[in-house]
This record gives sequence, structure tokens and C-alpha cells, in this order.
Amino acid sequence: MAGKLLIVHGGGPTAVMNCSLYRAVDEAVKSGRVDEVYGALGGMGGLLAERFVRLDTLPEREMELLLTTPGSAIGTSRDAMEAPEYARAAEVIGKNGFDFLLCNGGNGTMDTCGKIYQACKAAGTPVLVAGIPKTVDNDLAVTDHAPGFASAARYIAGVTREICADVRSLPIHVCVVEAMGRNAGWITAAAALARQDAEIGPDLIYLPERDFDEAAFLRDVEERWKMGRGVVAVVSEGLHGLGGKPLVPPIFQTGRSTYFGDISAHLAQLVVKELGIKARSEKPGLMNRSSIHWRSSIDCREAEEAGRAAVRAVLEGRTGVMPAIRRLSSDPYQAELFLAPIQEVMLTERTMPEEFIGAAGNDVTPACVDWLRPLIGEPLPVMANLRRGC
Repeated sequence: MAGKLLIVHGGGPTAVMNCSLYRAVDEAVKSGRVDEVYGALGGMGGLLAERFVRLDTLPEREMELLLTTPGSAIGTSRDAMEAPEYARAAEVIGKNGFDFLLCNGGNGTMDTCGKIYQACKAAGTPVLVAGIPKTVDNDLAVTDHAPGFASAARYIAGVTREICADVRSLPIHVCVVEAMGRNAGWITAAAALARQDAEIGPDLIYLPERDFDEAAFLRDVEERWKMGRGVVAVVSEGLHGLGGKPLVPPIFQTGRSTYFGDISAHLAQLVVKELGIKARSEKPGLMNRSSIHWRSSIDCREAEEAGRAAVRAVLEGRTGVMPAIRRLSSDPYQAELFLAPIQEVMLTERTMPEEFIGAAGNDVTPACVDWLRPLIGEPLPVMANLRRGC
């Protein structure tokens, strides 16, 4: 008996989200057990409005472009969902005869996925539901890491190395680089992978898992400034002071989404004002999650595998689950997928463990670097340093 499959994207897009989409469609078609595959146009809002696009009938050459296209080819959203919307989702799924539902997203989307599963169950709608993990923030629970993160990590490491090469060339200022990640410092920590030697690499790294002390920051900057090679500090967009007080008030908040103020600009201005040193800020922002050029080959592969595993799960009769990654070894890197109950993932935020954060709160530990390194795939380009040791 063949069935109908619906795929929905939620939350912020990534450089590999479409890889999961491609492999999920491919696996469904090749299974011989799914005769129609649809995507919801524009995320959960598209599901509620019944805006669907047929995916299994598209030309293969067009589908293959998904493997090199960042973002979400079917669109994503951060629509607020409450009881009426979940009931409507169950109604739409039943009305359109969908037998399988896959929701690709982070912890907010997994919460939505779990609640749709519960709503369908309560309504007697016979659909099998699975999540596909995705987030650049790497704050999903249960899984070792989430597809999307490794590419964001490779990006921040690569551009930080390039920025460091620039700053060391003309060491007349402090550069504050702001990384994404909300309340989790995983992307910020990955800037440590930019370190090639004692000179090329960030001088300071500040994570949101620790309260940020502006006075200590200025002391750290001043100490390194005296070395005469400029200063590069990488900071998280989610930095906060004592008691969780934001350093810079959020620009805008809606639901779970917080649009942070410019932490990097604030700190660069602080350096100028308090230390009298020229400073500038850099905020990669959307480039950090969408860059194809810095994408991790490991990330691409694992995103595809997650999409395939979600399809196989529902075809085997599993429901209310999400494929998660279990690391078996870091050197050489080996991992496997397992199915986690979606209830264990719903709105649970995973932050950096203490053993990954330096004692002084201005760097990461070697254990963190060892954990991060295999995820970014091929080594970063090596920079020339003709002044080494001078």
C-alpha cells in the first residue's frame, strides 16, 4: 500500500537543510511505498493554509540543485502555534490524506512536531510523524550535534582566520567578531579552530554560558594589545551580564525569537571609549548560516543521512521520533544515527558544557577543540606567516 508524505521546514534555514530535503524525497520515491511527496510552502503557515508543492514529480536535475542550494527551497517559518493551530494542522493532514509527516527544524520545530503528533493522535488522524534535526545553533538535546551546525562552525573558523590575517597585517585596531547561536556558544567556540599558530587565530573568545564582565574584557584586550599585533575577539550574540541582564537590549522579540542588539558594535565602542584604541566590529549574521563556500562535507553527508533515516523510520511504522547522531569516535571521526523520542527533544536547549569553557571565561579548552575539529571536514586553508617568531 502506497502513501502520501508531507515535508515541512521550520525555524532558521541552514547551508544543508536542502540536503535533508533531497535525500528524504529520494528515499521516499525509491522505497516504492510512497506514491506522492509534497512540501509545505512557507513552513507551518503553509501547512495550515494548505499550500503544497509536489516534489516527487520534479525533474531530477532540478532536485539535484538542492544539494548545492543554501536555505530552504520550500520555505520555512517561525509561525506561532497554539491549540487551535495544532487542531487545524491535524484537520489539514487528515483532509489531504497524508500518511507520513516529516518536520525539519530545531528545538522549537521539534516542539511543534511533537504537538502536531499529539493533536493528530487526539483527533484520530492516522499519520506517522518524525522530526529531522536541523540547527546552526547546535542547541538540540539528545543528539551529539545537529545538521547545519558543522557548516556554521567551518564558516566562523574560516572567516575568523581570514580576519586574523588582516589584523596581523595592519595591527592598528581591535576587531570584535560577533557569532550567532542565541544562548548557546557552540558557533562562537568554533572560532578556536581558526588558530593556525601562536599568531594567526583569535586572541579571545567569550561564550553566553558565562556572565560577561565588561571590565574584565577591557583588561583582557589591553593586555593583548600590548603585544603589538592587534587583537581579535570573537563574542556570542547572546552575551549577558550578571543575572542574565543583556549587555545590549534586544532590538525586537516575538514568541521564542529574540533579535539581539549589536553586541560587537557595543564592545568595539567600549574599547574606543575606555581604552582609546581604534576598534571595529564584524557581524557575519546570515552569511554564517547560509555560506555554501565554507560548507562542511561532513555536515552535507549527515544532513542527507538524517533525511533518509526519518523516511525509513515512518515507513517502518515508527512515529513521534527524531533521528539523532551518536558519536563513536573523534579520531578518526565515526558516528551513527539512532531514533530518539521526540518528547526528549521538544524545547530543550543544550548549551556548552563546563569542561569546554576556559577557566578565565575568555577562551575554550583543548577538549572543546578536539570535539569540534572533526565536524568541519577538510582542513582550513593554511595562511603564510613570514613574521613567525619575529
